[in-house]
Amino acid sequence: MVSRMFRLETEVDKARQDLLRKRLLETNTAASPVLRALRGTPGERELPLHVWALGPTGDLAGGLVGHTWTSWLHVTYLWVDGRHRGTGLGSQLLATAERLAHRDRGCTAVRLETWDFQAPGFYQKQGYEVVCVIPDYPPGVTEYTLTKRLVSP
Repeated sequence: MVSRMFRLETEVDKARQDLLRKRLLETNTAASPVLRALRGTPGERELPLHVWALGPTGDLAGGLVGHTWTSWLHVTYLWVDGRHRGTGLGSQLLATAERLAHRDRGCTAVRLETWDFQAPGFYQKQGYEVVCVIPDYPPGVTEYTLTKRLVSP
């Protein structure tokens, strides 16, 4: 039961959000030797990683947006224009991001999320393994989390 001495508010508050994130980071750092060891190292920061496929006139044919953190690449978005699907462009974008994350940033693994109507089969063909399935997220759709270990060629 919530004590009567607290007032609960529901508005969006950027300053409180930042304070909450800072305090959660401090709590997690105190509780985890792994996170404590990361503090102050380059691996502590999230670094953006983007790969773009541009046509001859500079039009966007596809792209990958993600970031690296610790030893992981997190793919946030991967999209290929319908005219270029089935040409291997998606595989090329993904392989390029994996190579850059592994070679330049020391990443050893990748994670991403996709919905059942998007591309779980595509990612599995690229060597990804389903590690989590969330049915009805959103209702009527299944979300998959997939991971892949990166190894040197």
